[in-house]
Amino acid sequence: MFSDLSLPLVLLIFAAAGAVVIFASIRATHLADTIADRTRMGEAMAGGLILGGATSLSGVVVSVTAASSGDASFAVSNAVGGIAAQTLFLALADMLWKGANLEHAAAEPANLFQAVMLIILLAFPVLAMAGPDVSFLGIHPVSVLIFLAYLYGVRLSSTVAEDPMWTPVETRDTRHDEPEDDTEQNKSAKRPAMIFIALVTLMGLAGWVISQIGGSFITRFGLSSSLVGALLTAVVTSLPELVTTIVAVRKGALQLAVGGIIGGNTFDTLFLVFSDVAYRDGSIYNAVGLTDLYWLATGLLMTAVLLAGLVLRQRRGPARIGVESVVMICIYASAVAVEVLA
Repeated sequence: MFSDLSLPLVLLIFAAAGAVVIFASIRATHLADTIADRTRMGEAMAGGLILGGATSLSGVVVSVTAASSGDASFAVSNAVGGIAAQTLFLALADMLWKGANLEHAAAEPANLFQAVMLIILLAFPVLAMAGPDVSFLGIHPVSVLIFLAYLYGVRLSSTVAEDPMWTPVETRDTRHDEPEDDTEQNKSAKRPAMIFIALVTLMGLAGWVISQIGGSFITRFGLSSSLVGALLTAVVTSLPELVTTIVAVRKGALQLAVGGIIGGNTFDTLFLVFSDVAYRDGSIYNAVGLTDLYWLATGLLMTAVLLAGLVLRQRRGPARIGVESVVMICIYASAVAVEVLA
């Protein structure tokens, strides 16, 4: 569709689609915060379930479209590359928060549990890629396990948020999840929810355009699917997470910022499930290469480092950011270097 268009026009459409995703996500962040207050859901849960899932929709469209066209590497690298990029965004957001380190100030049991759940979900694809090539109706059993584990994890996350068995130590830098306006709790969430759904639909359509142009880049320039997926479409479709994280941090909604990234990454593991269903040449896990596995390991390692930072709750580190943020930046930079030089 886009392969016959001139390169400047393709780049213009690509930039326009990215802009739509970004501006829609800015509005969606404010609405998610409002919905969290009016439903008493809490910022961490709203960030993980509502905002995280919504901002990931464009990425879902990219991976599913790539898988249905038979490009397994493009589909998987877009998913796992997005997880790594979005985790990096928390390190960048840490630089913007003027108080204590972001992971210290945003202490929240639900975010800790979701990080653990994300590590578990990321381990399943590793097992599938390293294990035997099996599938039923073209779907690997691991995809079913990921989907069921995700649903069960969401249920447990809600339990942890509503009735935590422990609470973080209070410090002067701890930021509490409190509504900005007490009157918000007495208002209906219907109207902001409807607008939110419309924005999500818009982001999904933009994701389809991005997937089509990403595929045309692979054929037009002879680029590897892994490179385009992990460093182009994954980053562009992850920009909503960067924007929403920055907006949330500037508003002081730190639990929403951290929960949005971790929850979005958790939802992103479902990219692999949907892609496996869309890929009709067998199991998608056994059709990818070592580079895709490398990006999966990168996301897994960065999540583990982030979890360590949330547990340690360091107040300050080098250059006013946490040590875990510095480590995450180094891990991601190393992965980019390996991808480009490979």
